[in-house]
Amino acid sequence: MVTHMKTTVELSDHILIAAKKAARERSITLRSLIEESLAANLSQHKNTPQIKPITYKGKGLHPEFENASWDQIRDAIYS
Repeated sequence: MVTHMKTTVELSDHILIAAKKAARERSITLRSLIEESLAANLSQHKNTPQIKPITYKGKGLHPEFENASWDQIRDAIYS
């Protein structure tokens, strides 16, 4: 069973104008264009691999920075 839900979405004027033009050029409704575009975007991000964090072997934070603020660490990096 397919159900539909009504909702309100605010779009920038220039995006709405471009979307209406694209829908007219493709002879489809604005609703169809929005549904197709949203479905394509969602499926694209569903298949996007997650980024693995890069870590380095080490012994953690150097003792001199253990209680240092970010400003102190940044200053040490750039000095």
